Amino acid sequence: MLGEREVQTLIDMALSQRKFAYAPYSDFRVGAALLAGSGKIYTGCNIENSAYSPTNCAERTAVFKAVSEGERDFQAICITGGRGEDEPSDFCPPCGVCRQVMLEFCPPDFEIILAVNRERYEVHRLDELVPKGFRL
Repeated sequence: MLGEREVQTLIDMALSQRKFAYAPYSDFRVGAALLAGSGKIYTGCNIENSAYSPTNCAERTAVFKAVSEGERDFQAICITGGRGEDEPSDFCPPCGVCRQVMLEFCPPDFEIILAVNRERYEVHRLDELVPKGFRL
């Protein structure tokens, strides 16, 4: 279980990633910060595409960046999102595709932090958000 300092660091980094989102169609900006077992933090933002299916979520951007650099051990991710550049107004849980990617690379006790800001956040385990998830 992460300490408060680690949680706050991930929240700050996820919030800062929202400014890099490419969201001309939805104007919904998402940021993510992924903590690897090595201690390194990988960040991501959502990147939309006019054909929609090539769109990539912030969570998958962070995971794919980490995996492409050789990481395979993950402890936690923070996700934050909302319309425009304003502070988010509600939690932004991962979509089904992102949850499946997390099942591929993360242990059942992997922590998922859903944050609106530093004061308002929830911490969930992957096996809580994806009960009976598909794994090989």
